[in-house]
This record gives sequence, C-alpha cells and structure tokens, in this order.
Amino acid sequence: MSVVGFYAFNFDCQILVVNMRRRYSVALIVETSSNYGRNLLDGIVRFKKTQSDWSVFLEERDLRGGPPEWLIDWNGDGIICRSTNPEIAQMVRSRKIPFVDLNDRRSGNSEFVTLRSDDHAIGRLGARHFMGRGFRSFGFFGFDQEAWSRRREESFVKELKQKRHECSILKSKWHGLSNRELDQPRKFSLAYERKRITSWLKGLPKPVGIMASNDIAGKNILDCCLLAEIAVPEQVAVLGVDNNEVICNLCEPPLSSVMPNSEQIGFSAAERLAKLMAGEKVTPRLQCFDPLDVRLRQSSSVYAIEDPELATALSFLRTNACFGISVKQVLEHTKLSRSSLERRMRKLLGHSPQQEIRNCQLKQVRSLLAKTDMSIEQIAINCGFEHPEYLHVVFKRELNMTPGDYRKALNK
Repeated sequence: MSVVGFYAFNFDCQILVVNMRRRYSVALIVETSSNYGRNLLDGIVRFKKTQSDWSVFLEERDLRGGPPEWLIDWNGDGIICRSTNPEIAQMVRSRKIPFVDLNDRRSGNSEFVTLRSDDHAIGRLGARHFMGRGFRSFGFFGFDQEAWSRRREESFVKELKQKRHECSILKSKWHGLSNRELDQPRKFSLAYERKRITSWLKGLPKPVGIMASNDIAGKNILDCCLLAEIAVPEQVAVLGVDNNEVICNLCEPPLSSVMPNSEQIGFSAAERLAKLMAGEKVTPRLQCFDPLDVRLRQSSSVYAIEDPELATALSFLRTNACFGISVKQVLEHTKLSRSSLERRMRKLLGHSPQQEIRNCQLKQVRSLLAKTDMSIEQIAINCGFEHPEYLHVVFKRELNMTPGDYRKALNK
C-alpha cells in the first residue's frame, strides 16, 4: 500500500501536505479465458470506477493455472482469486493477505470470504424451465468429480421429484482437469464420449428435456443429437448454464442457457475486499448469488404438450401476459371452456391460468429490476400492471419482499 498526497506551499515556503490518502495494490487471479471469468472482471471494473485508490494487477491466465511467480514476493494489499490450484490458497494463508475466493469447485465451508453462483438455484431454475414447457421426461448431463455440477444435478433432480418426476443422469469426466487432479492417466476420447452420450440419448423416452451442467456440456449433447439425427428441440430439448454467447450461438441449433449473475458476483467480491483491506469484518463468509434467468434460444423453444388446445392457450398466454391480458382473452384464442382450461392447466402446471399470467409478469418484472435502471412505475407499465401500487402488492405476496428490496438485494 502506498500513500498519495497533494503538496502546496504557504507564504513562509513551508510544505503543506494536503488530501493524504492510501492507495491499495490489488491482484486479480481470475481467468481471462472464460466467459464467466470475464464477466467477473466486468463487475470488478464497475466497482473500481467508484474507487480512485485502487491499483490493479492482472495477467492473462486460465482457470487451472498454478501460483504466478510474482506472488512469492508480492507486497500488495489484497487478492481476488478464482484459481482452482490449492497452492495459491496455501501461499495466501501463509502471507495473511486479505483474500476473497471465487472458487466454485469446493464443497463445504471455506476459511476465506467466498462468493459464487447458487448452483442449487440454477438446478431448480432448469427443472422449472422444462416442467413449465410441459415435459414429463427429463435428463441431466453433468461432470463427475465437480462440486458445482453435483450441486446443480442434486437440485434439478430434487425439484423434479417434488412433482413426482424421475430423471435419467449421465456423467462425464471433466476433461478440463489435469492428470494430477484426476489421480490417474488422462484418457479422454471424444469418439468414446460421443458414443456414450448418443447411446444414452437414444434410450431416453421422448420428448425429453435435458439440463447440461454448463454450456460446453450442452454443446456436447447437441453435437451428438446432430450426428444421431435426433430432432432438437422436438425430440430432445437442451438447456446449458453460463450463457456463453459464443458457445451458445455456435451450437446447432443455438443453445438455451441459464444466465448466472457473474458480473454482480465480481462487483460484490471487490466490495468485500475493500472492507477487508480497511480492517473491517465481513459477513457472511459464504454468499451465493441466484441466476438471473434462462436465455431462451431454439434448443428448448418448444412445448412438450400433447393437448393441442392447451398448447395454443399457453403459447398465447405467455406471449401476451405482459400486455395485461385476462383469462377471458386467453379463452377467446382456444376452443376450451373456462372450467376445462382451469382443469387441464392445473394438471399440467399445478396452478390456474390466472396464476400463470402472474408468474409470467413477475418473471419479466424480476428481469427488468436486475438488468435495467427503470423505475418501478415504468416496470409496472411494461409488465401489464395498471398501477405500480398493485405491482407492489402482488410482488410482496408472491416473493415476500417489495420490488425495491429485491433490487437492493441484487446489488448487495
């Protein structure tokens, strides 16, 4: 840490020190090679713009890189780190440098202040995405030995079981691991892996909704569907995680993906490091951040509903919910009676058409609260609420907090 000041002279030529302040030296050990890592860095940059007293050091690296040589005798003030290499943690522990950990590959509690995506919330969101589109058959494709993948899988399966659905699971070796981390010779064969995935896909009852633990896994599923001539999304619908725009749009068809709130994680990590460097106590030690939403693309843009009238009603409802439509207007676009629509929708989704309208509106409200600076009044109008006061009432009833409190919680 250095001290920066401005100097002036008085009439007796005495030097006066004006506006003395500390300047903190911060190191970022965050991978620049992944979309998630770059989004974390965007959040850190956003925080740094509020701090004129940070000098930041960053080098290009990947997630698995070992301790950088400069860290051995580095005399800085704080570190934000997402490396999976345990030697870095050991080095920081011995140096007693303020440290914020963004590693999501550990299970259990960490001795460091730790921030990461809420993998359980990601899994639940994936299950609800497919159930909400009428699927009755489900699969999960994840990575063996990865804590973050296991957490997503567990919550995906648990959410389905609560609605009495079963889930077929296929696991792969995470081929990003080093030989040492696997404790065995690295034998990753693309041909063998594709054969396993294709065999699994062919054996699943169709139509099936498959959640992949990240976008790379989702691309593997879609590649195998293409080779096996399995129709996507009609027979197999696929959802990834991370919303890596490049990977998702390289897929055939483009991959739907869960959007983690990684930029906010980066911002909050920098905010907590600032407190640690100032000698403040930071709680909680572990904080997990809910995903933003599902970015819908062609790979899951289908309704697996055998009832064509119900499918028509749901399609119209979800397309027009934020225009303030009523159940009566939905009925005008189907041949169903109100009692028949109520009965069929409750059987499929577990709630009424009116509740589905509200769910669609609130989903858009949450998205606008998270992604924009729009006022509550503007959001109410955009989401089909006649009055912002009524939006407050509905939001508080459904989410047990006000829209303003929800926005504040996202920015903590």
